[in-house]
Order: sequence, then structure tokens, then C-alpha cells
Amino acid sequence: MRLYFKYLAILFKSRMQYKASFFMTAAGQFIVSFSAFFGVYFMFDRFSEVDGYTFSEVLICFAAVLLAFSLAECFFRGFDTFPKLIKSGALDRILLRPRSVIFQVLTSTIEFSRIGRFLQAVITLAYAIPTSGVVWTFDKVMTLILMVVGGMGVYSALFILYAGISFFTIEGLEFMNVFTDGTREFGKYPLSIYGKGILGFFTYVIPIALFQYYPFLYLIGRTDNLWYAFLPLIGLVFLLPCYAFFAFGLSRYMSTGS
Repeated sequence: MRLYFKYLAILFKSRMQYKASFFMTAAGQFIVSFSAFFGVYFMFDRFSEVDGYTFSEVLICFAAVLLAFSLAECFFRGFDTFPKLIKSGALDRILLRPRSVIFQVLTSTIEFSRIGRFLQAVITLAYAIPTSGVVWTFDKVMTLILMVVGGMGVYSALFILYAGISFFTIEGLEFMNVFTDGTREFGKYPLSIYGKGILGFFTYVIPIALFQYYPFLYLIGRTDNLWYAFLPLIGLVFLLPCYAFFAFGLSRYMSTGS
């Protein structure tokens, strides 16, 4: 961990060499994220509720997903750009070094500019928490924290899965964005509004609902089942098959000769 934080400091210092670029990129992330917020706002300006959910309740769901995604994209961005390492031959150099591939990929790219999205999610939560009507007892606070932690784990697993697929395709497959950027966008509403088929898929195949929908029901008081609060931890198990697939792809890797 000490070495990881050392890399973190080095990468941060390198980003600060171009401060204007960094802050403009972060500001751009902040502004672009607000377009999704305005979509929610105008929806509720026209309709007082969506499937029984109030504006403030949906904002909690929206902010939790955005927080989880921004943290995963910040620290696991190296896996999102993994096809470039294969095509450029940089992966060959990584394999020769006396450190694990996972560690080196994690420290190859860290997107500090994602703080723009992170701040937007924090501001949204700051508005939604006191206006949602939720009684913020210890279990409700822990549920919200687990939603963010579980979401970060699931999105990180998807980035790892994306990297694993690129061992066989070389090019990154854009359809994976449906499960990363796509779920960040339509995940601003509770998944139940899209129908049972979508909810089932994102429960049993890609476990987005385990951190986005079920603990959210407990948080806003639609269920008293305390187990719903701990479902994000089960979502973290999704990291295991994604890592196993990545390891399988790595074992079959042959240099591109770049």
C-alpha cells in the first residue's frame, strides 16, 4: 500500500504540472454531469413523482450511483484504457517488471479530474439528504455508504472484465459502455421503473441492482428487510469472476509485436 500511495503522489504531481488543463477538465466533468441532473429535475418539474418515488428520493439514488462510478473511474481507469497497453506493446514491459500486472495497471492511470463528477454527486446528496424525509439512523447511514462502496466494486469489476475481453479482441468493445456509462445514466432512477426483465438482468447477471435498487428500498423505508442493506457486499463478489476472466486472458496473452 505504501508503494501505491507513492505512485498516487507521483501521478498527482504530474497532473499538477498542467494545472489549467486539470481544472478545466474537472470543471467540464462537473458541468456535463449536471446535464443528467437537469434531466431528473425537468422530469419531476412535469410529474410530481415517478413510480411512487419523490424527487429527493431519486436524487439519493442518482448521487449514490454517480459517486460509485466516479470513484471507480478515477482509480480503475487503467483497466478502461487497457486495450491501448496491448496495442502499443506497453503490456510486454509490464510483464517483465517484478510487480503484479494488476498493481501496475492500477497505477498506470489515475483520473484525478473525476473529482468534478464526485463533487456534483456530493452537492446533490447535500440537497437530497435533508429533504428526502429519511430518518438518518445508523443503519440508514451505513446503507448509503455500502451502496457507494458496493457500486465502486461492481463498476471496477466491469472495467476489469472489459480489460479481460481485450486480450481476445485487441480493440475494446464499445458495447461494454452499456454496462458502465449506460448504467450511470439510466441508474439515476430506481431500476424497477424499467420493468421486471431489466431488473432481473441487473440483479442476477450484472449486479447493478444489488447496490442501486434493493438497498435503496431499505434506505427510503419501502422495506424493513435489513438484509437489503447488505446486498452491496454480495455485489462485491462480482469482482471474483471478472478477475478470474482477466487472469485467464492474461495466461493466453501473446504479444502484438508492437
